[in-house]
Amino acid sequence: MDIIPVVIIIVAVIIVLALVGNLLNLRLWISAIASGVHVSLFTLIGMRFRHVNPNRIVYPKIQAAKAGLNLDMNEMEMHYLAGGKVDRVVNALIAAKAAQIPLSFEDSRAIDLAGRDVLEAVQMSVNPKVIETPVVAAIAKDGIELRAKARVTVRANIARLIGGAGEETIIARVGEGIVTTVGSATTHKEVLENPDMISRTVLSKGLDAGTAYEILSIDIADVDVGRNVGAQLQMDQAEADRRIAQAKAEERRAMAVAKEQEMLAYVQEKRAEVVAAEAEVPHAMAQALTEGKLGVMDYYQMQNVISDTKMREAISGTGSKATPADK
Repeated sequence: MDIIPVVIIIVAVIIVLALVGNLLNLRLWISAIASGVHVSLFTLIGMRFRHVNPNRIVYPKIQAAKAGLNLDMNEMEMHYLAGGKVDRVVNALIAAKAAQIPLSFEDSRAIDLAGRDVLEAVQMSVNPKVIETPVVAAIAKDGIELRAKARVTVRANIARLIGGAGEETIIARVGEGIVTTVGSATTHKEVLENPDMISRTVLSKGLDAGTAYEILSIDIADVDVGRNVGAQLQMDQAEADRRIAQAKAEERRAMAVAKEQEMLAYVQEKRAEVVAAEAEVPHAMAQALTEGKLGVMDYYQMQNVISDTKMREAISGTGSKATPADK
């Protein structure tokens, strides 16, 4: 029965030592001391209370010390609390020192907080990167379309990483240069014979101004002949002119038909008036005979004149058909 309290005390001591060891992170502290990095136990405890993972600070500090870099742990902790990647920054500083690239902790920290990968930037400064543009379509002055693809070799410019434009700007500017160069060529054959004219012209424009990169070379990977855009435009223009002429002809025909219909209606209206007036002649003559204003002999004389006139017209071949009044 006396053994049970002893066991409980031993278990309690073990638990307390485990909690204290976890709080103090003795393994990390021993590793730092063995590597020549002075880190106090109170600093590790303070990191715990500030919600800072000591491993993310101490191990990069050990790595920097082994590389001969003297970094302030408080600045490293401040960068961690700001959301930065301490390990990437330290690795970038080590790579920059090995490549003899001037890079301070403040600049690397600013680059990292700006959202750029500072380690990749340092690596690109040593080993340039090749950016391949998508196929760019351009049209020469003779109307032939050329489709070109370029490979741009760039090197990161550490001094312009903060505020400098990215790869998208480089690709857009190179594409614009290709379109301008091909568009200024008299014929597409000039570009096919000397594709390096695109590289020379585009490279001379200083396309890397304001970007985070330095363009080393621009190489045309492929040039293909596309559509005959000039001929297609001429065909489209001819078709459009034909449709316009056809529409105008239809408009003139419709106006002529409308005018003809209008004249026909006018003639029919006048003819109706003449027919109506001729229909009144017998009534007027009858009334004149009744009232004594017209004698019988006058009536027969007028009929003779009318008959004589019709006979003359028939003989001369200019006579017209008899009107309803004559019938």
